[in-house]
Amino acid sequence: MWVSEQSEIVIPGGIRLRGELSLRSLHLAATYGYRHERTDGSVPSVIFGLDESGRHGNFHPRAFGRICAYPAWAKRLEKVHTASKRMRVRADWQWKELDCSHSSDALLMNVFCYPEVMAGRAIKAMLNCGSDCEPVFGFKPRVPLRNGKGDTTEIDMRLGDLLVEAKLTESDFQWAPPKLLARYQDLETIFELSALPTRNGRFGGYQLIRGALAAYALDCSFCVLCDARRPDLVESWFQVLRAVRTADLRSRLKLLTWQELASAVPTELRDFLAAKYGILPAA
Repeated sequence: MWVSEQSEIVIPGGIRLRGELSLRSLHLAATYGYRHERTDGSVPSVIFGLDESGRHGNFHPRAFGRICAYPAWAKRLEKVHTASKRMRVRADWQWKELDCSHSSDALLMNVFCYPEVMAGRAIKAMLNCGSDCEPVFGFKPRVPLRNGKGDTTEIDMRLGDLLVEAKLTESDFQWAPPKLLARYQDLETIFELSALPTRNGRFGGYQLIRGALAAYALDCSFCVLCDARRPDLVESWFQVLRAVRTADLRSRLKLLTWQELASAVPTELRDFLAAKYGILPAA
């Protein structure tokens, strides 16, 4: 069903992953006639929209059908894209965040909202969770703060006893000033602060640090999903992991690539990931 035609897609030398995904999305939009727009910028992105036939080019149709049928998931589709007011050219179409071809949240939902994806033994082994786990997107772990309150930030997904942070074209895991990290109750218990990456007085890997703190507080595991074509993100992960004090917590902190995940999903979804994202199963 999905036309990959990777040999016919010309990727300019040195272009980032964002550029490749834009070219792939334009190719799919032209091939299947998906409703879409192209944003301005040095590396333009492609915004897909729902057409009159109920198709949405940013999602596999079987995953999209399940998302729309489940209110808690469907609500995620309504978050407005930050560039909508600034760049929108159609008065009747307000862009949403998950309409963007570069959205890691859309990729995450494409995989975990796809029917039967959690039925495979390989997937359950990779994630160390049961087939009856129901994904919760935009989960708030309420990580304990020193003032007795809980952090209000979100983690992309909770799947049973597993927390998941998904990345695709994001530049990094965010940098935070010391005073932001100092709010967390268990920071020094978990991390050797001098071993954390720093730059211009800020700590790197803020989202990873929050994820590890959440795993500690909830006594669960934390996994980063990123693309194998992003060795910079992989290195950032290991920089933060090296600063974790205890072996028990380190054993519950994981990194998995989309390519590894693709090797264990149903064939039709695997073809979709190859065509739209260039994500090929790991050898």
